[in-house]
Amino acid sequence: MINTEKELLDRIEMNLKSIKEKNALTHCITNSVTINDCANAVLAIGGSPFMAEDAEELEEVVTIADVLVINIGKLSKDQIESMRISSQTANKTNTPIILDPVGVGVTELRNRTTMDLIENYDIAAIRGNISEIKAIAKLAGVLDESNTAKGVDVNLDDIITEENLKSNGDLICELANKLDTVILASGPLDILSDGETTVVIDNGDDMMPLITGSGCMLSSIVGSCIGGSNAFEGSLVAILAMNIAGEKARAKVDANDEGTGSFRAYLIDYLYKTDSETLINEANIRIL
Repeated sequence: MINTEKELLDRIEMNLKSIKEKNALTHCITNSVTINDCANAVLAIGGSPFMAEDAEELEEVVTIADVLVINIGKLSKDQIESMRISSQTANKTNTPIILDPVGVGVTELRNRTTMDLIENYDIAAIRGNISEIKAIAKLAGVLDESNTAKGVDVNLDDIITEENLKSNGDLICELANKLDTVILASGPLDILSDGETTVVIDNGDDMMPLITGSGCMLSSIVGSCIGGSNAFEGSLVAILAMNIAGEKARAKVDANDEGTGSFRAYLIDYLYKTDSETLINEANIRIL
């Protein structure tokens, strides 16, 4: 268990070095809308992307992969079967699985798919917005009621603020404990918990949700970072890298009087330029 912010920051340099040296083969079954951005984000952070979905090759791919990222953003029957085959193989080979439950709570198909994966396979980390995490908490019996997300976006009533930070932190910690996994709920404030240590990350920029796929990109780099580290510390490095890259991208966009298209490109640029000194100096984190 990590007890202080200093302990967390002290481990960032070692973890980032390990992530870049590992160059984790990151197998992503992901949203076809954002697949190119996810691949580029993985490359930028120091991973190696592999986007395979055909059932015929999945066992071979997962066997050599360092990590499996499953994103349910654009579901199909064939993709769901691919997720099951990949997850089964990953558990046999002790390959960590990262789940991005896009839109869970919105449709029964997404609810069934998400809970099937959670209940039948060992999941190293779950990364979603707070509405998605609350939907899982309701489905898992940790929460009585949850708001329906706005499509794949967070319900405005769920947004994490200083006022509801403690209650959301307690919920995420309890859910992480029950599911025996690491949970990262991202938003204006991000909450990360492994059921023992719960951390709030106050970095990022409000332009990030204005580009398609920023959440999918984050889940993919969480995978690469976990593939080169461990579930909790890898997730922390990933969210800090993404959020600080977002801050720097916004500053450059504003300086050049540009918009979201430029922001998207700069975000990848600054992910590529991620270094431990920047993460340590600019991280705004606290333990709840």
